Amino acid sequence: MKNPFYLLLLLVTISSGQTSHKASTKKTDYNFLTDSLNINPQLEKYKLPGFSVVVFENYEIVYSEQFGVKSVNSKEKIDKNTAFSTASISKPITALLCFMLEEKGLINLDEPIDKYLKRWHLPKSKFTENNSPTWKQFLNHTAGTSQGGFEDHYDGEAIPTLKQSLLGQIPRYDKEIEFLFTPGTSWQYSGGGYTIIQMALEDTFNKPIAVLASDYIFSPIGMNNTTMIQPNENGFLTNVALVHDKDGKVIKTGMPIIPQVAPSGMWSTPTDLAKLAIEMQNALRNKNNKVISNTLAKKVTAVTALQNAVGGWSYGWQKSFGYNNYDWFLCNGSNTGVGGTLGATMTGGNGFAFLANGEKPNRFPVMSHTQKTILQLMDWKGKTFNDEIQEIPLTLKEKLIGTYDDFLYGQGVETKIVEKNNRLYVESQLLEHFKGKNDNELVYLKNGLFRIIDYPNLLQFEFDQGKPNAVILTRDNLNSKVPLIAIEK
Repeated sequence: MKNPFYLLLLLVTISSGQTSHKASTKKTDYNFLTDSLNINPQLEKYKLPGFSVVVFENYEIVYSEQFGVKSVNSKEKIDKNTAFSTASISKPITALLCFMLEEKGLINLDEPIDKYLKRWHLPKSKFTENNSPTWKQFLNHTAGTSQGGFEDHYDGEAIPTLKQSLLGQIPRYDKEIEFLFTPGTSWQYSGGGYTIIQMALEDTFNKPIAVLASDYIFSPIGMNNTTMIQPNENGFLTNVALVHDKDGKVIKTGMPIIPQVAPSGMWSTPTDLAKLAIEMQNALRNKNNKVISNTLAKKVTAVTALQNAVGGWSYGWQKSFGYNNYDWFLCNGSNTGVGGTLGATMTGGNGFAFLANGEKPNRFPVMSHTQKTILQLMDWKGKTFNDEIQEIPLTLKEKLIGTYDDFLYGQGVETKIVEKNNRLYVESQLLEHFKGKNDNELVYLKNGLFRIIDYPNLLQFEFDQGKPNAVILTRDNLNSKVPLIAIEK
């Protein structure tokens, strides 16, 4: 996945006009989602071969449906055990593995990663002379390394080694991975950084990452249809969805081989991804968790990067969203011809997972419609902040109204502060794309800060000569100052 916000834009068309529906606590009542999601007509419209979706609520899976076929060549239907290439959803699993190994005293994630490497060592750089990057900095994309994503390979092709990948002897890259800034000072999404993590793990434990992940995560959690084994290796899954191009045709063998397993080589099902998310959610509340400890769950989902980090990032998880007044941990995955999303609430045990075996223009409309429909129809209502809200002074309100460059996610999308019925709202295509039940009202808190409903960061505006010129985004103990650039109309 080259762009961590791959769902943001292209900005696919989002289906609208959904009828509100309150879900009952009975599992059988969740069947209303099938009619509301209306997947089969969308598969035909967008030439998407197959789609698999799971919804979980109150810490249990309540809805699971599969649509379409594994391959247009065979017409064999997708079932709940059909695995897809998950692309970057591999990253939070790799991060979880690292934290589990640290918890067992086998590695120290605060130490420089280079001391764990044997086959290759970090290149010399002016940025690392006095600041050797740690495991954690690679895990939250603050190490400063290049190489965003990678090209897939297929059986019969020359498959590069990890060392060749890091040396830049692969498609897309013609030079060794390098450092772009001093570790810990900014944020840069880097699949190459996770490739370094994979090499460090395998060099340290003398085992493939696929074995480590199976031993510590997949088998204990019961993720029976999940693997980091690749299609050209013994033990690969037999029930898989093949990848397809934008014309709906199978790409080569249909089973991409990804040597950079840690950043993007896992195969899984929405059911297994939901099992992982529920285990994490149980660990966060320290109840019914069997594999992940409460301490570890808090560590791996904590926001640790905010500066230039598209709204917030933890270790493998994106922490940029607040649908329906919940804090979420989420990961998108996008490889050629396949992709999906896993999203889960930090409290309440709610969330969804879906995977699709088509190219971006084929799957994006279906995925976007699915996510928005689930968020609008499920009865998920997190905490409100009414007791913290005060009235916005008229003079302050008038100063804030305007059109600006994107100050929420840093994606360059026009963002407006508008007044409706004496209230302020923030509007942008991004917020609309990720909208749940609530309008994105900009409310003024009693501590003088602002909050956008369903956006997780607090905001503090700065002014110059009576006009807003910057906003400080705050999350926990982190903050990021963003220029507030007005767009003249």
